[in-house]
Amino acid sequence: MKVYTKEIIDAHIAIEAWLGRGEGDCAALIARFSDAFTMITPSGAGLDKPALVNVFQAQRAARTGLSIRVDDIELLTEWESGAVLRYLETQQLPDGPAHQRWSTVVFENVGGKLMWRHLHETALTA
Repeated sequence: MKVYTKEIIDAHIAIEAWLGRGEGDCAALIARFSDAFTMITPSGAGLDKPALVNVFQAQRAARTGLSIRVDDIELLTEWESGAVLRYLETQQLPDGPAHQRWSTVVFENVGGKLMWRHLHETALTA
């Protein structure tokens, strides 16, 4: 489970740096995601990898001061070439309310490289 937990935390550190401060390598961030990546956003919209790339490219430093915290990471199932994990993500802008979501991620190991294959996020309501 350690490798998956580390990837979840490292990816969110990179996303926070990119969206909140415009720091980091966008190509390296995007390389974490499988070419077959799919995502269901908290609003219920579906994204594929090209749409995710567009979001990252358009949103560099767009959320100044963003902080992202990841908690309660749980391995739901694991197999030889992947795993499914669930975690609680909290995003907050300075002087703004915290927004939380439960996220479920499907990882796949492709040629020794861990890739995000699918992500489903569900917003928590106050």
